[in-house]
Amino acid sequence: MSSPFPLLRLPRLVLFDVFKSLDIDEKIQLSICSKKISTEINNARFYSQKVIVDLDILRKKIRVHSENIKDAFDIFNCYDNGESNKPYIKQYRIEGHTVPVISYTTGMDTFWKNYREGFLSVTQHLLKMFQCKISADISIYHSDSLQPIISELFDLQVEFKTVTINLKGSEDENLLWNQISNNLELVEDLIISSSFYHSFRPVFTSWSQNICIWNSSWFTLEYLLTCTCTTITLGWSRLGNKDLDVVLKNWKAGGFLNLDRLTIDSMWFTNDEVLILDMNFRELNGMVIQTDDGSKKATVNTGYGRIEMSVTLFQ
Repeated sequence: MSSPFPLLRLPRLVLFDVFKSLDIDEKIQLSICSKKISTEINNARFYSQKVIVDLDILRKKIRVHSENIKDAFDIFNCYDNGESNKPYIKQYRIEGHTVPVISYTTGMDTFWKNYREGFLSVTQHLLKMFQCKISADISIYHSDSLQPIISELFDLQVEFKTVTINLKGSEDENLLWNQISNNLELVEDLIISSSFYHSFRPVFTSWSQNICIWNSSWFTLEYLLTCTCTTITLGWSRLGNKDLDVVLKNWKAGGFLNLDRLTIDSMWFTNDEVLILDMNFRELNGMVIQTDDGSKKATVNTGYGRIEMSVTLFQ
């Protein structure tokens, strides 16, 4: 009978190479075997692969996957009703908690006294192991359960790949928005849908890298002129020809320093007497414009109620 391999006796750099070679599922399951192994894996975090951690509150699941989604592992967050003491269910330590765990090829089930504790503990465990970015959709059903988790992750200054939020104007959502709006530089892609028809309007005190607003009728010209995002996509906008004229003139004068792409859908773009850069809306199609200092150019394409502008630097 062969002896167990003395993994932790390997030189540190060799050990890091071993951890680096492991798939996501192998590394996660190894990390909960002992505190010593978990510590060594955490020490090798910057040698680790980059992963996306998807928080799926509806399915009570955390999916950890590579950026190309080829390597993935599911961790289910189950409620511990006291029946998790079966002989085939092993006990492991996760972030200071003794947790019943059932492991299988593509994932594992973890059992917690409450879902919030489970989501936070597993997420914090993963953040120590991998170079993580979080993706979270808080526009789905049961989003109230996810909001305090997202709030705490923002407090921890965690980076987010994608945050999707549906602003309906509820008090809890408003409080959450007021918190995350101060930390949007932590977000790569912010997706907002909204269905409110009242006095609440989001206040942006920072900006994500990219923003997409499906129903942007509330997103005024003043908002747009202060936006520092790289990619801006506005659906169902109420911006019109006069607004577009201001936007393009602002860009030509050196505004929108980070902008790579702007897309606006609005039924208020018309081919009437209101000119845009001394042209009607239809004449803009296919135009190449440049900044006043000659450092950038942009190709403008228009369609029915739609404008797209792609920016490039002059070589």
